Amino acid sequence: MDRTEITPCRAADVALLDRHLPTPGAPTRHADRFARQEAGTGTYLVAWRDGAPAGYGQVRWDGCAAPEVRAAAGDCPEFNGLDVREDLRGQGIGTALIRAAEELVRERGGTLLGLGVGHHNPRAAALYARLGYAPVTAYTDRYAYTDADGVRHERADACTFLVRRLD
Repeated sequence: MDRTEITPCRAADVALLDRHLPTPGAPTRHADRFARQEAGTGTYLVAWRDGAPAGYGQVRWDGCAAPEVRAAAGDCPEFNGLDVREDLRGQGIGTALIRAAEELVRERGGTLLGLGVGHHNPRAAALYARLGYAPVTAYTDRYAYTDADGVRHERADACTFLVRRLD
């Protein structure tokens, strides 16, 4: 099995992420997540295989913004935006990213980590259940993005917020 290394994103990594894991519907996604990290409200984790980005995910230290989640889980840190390169899925990279996020939370003295899963994503839901994440509340993930043509899009996805105790 290939070795996976997980590191916080560096400024130079943003261009590599754009090249190896493009987000056509949201061309500034990697830069936006790196900016959140630079502002101190998140940690953008990158998984590496053979010197190339293989996946990523972000710890949002201020928690999930959805009011339903805030009411049920408070400001529990949230791990979001998990993605693994399609040709590398099923090789433990997503699990490694989640475990790295859990370790960061523990290092900061946290005892909970939450994450959301879309109702349309049973494969991710099964992974999260295997890792010990339990449902807390249903919510609607509302977000907006601007595409490469400068057109703003708004989305609303039905999700479940899951939490795992880390102590």
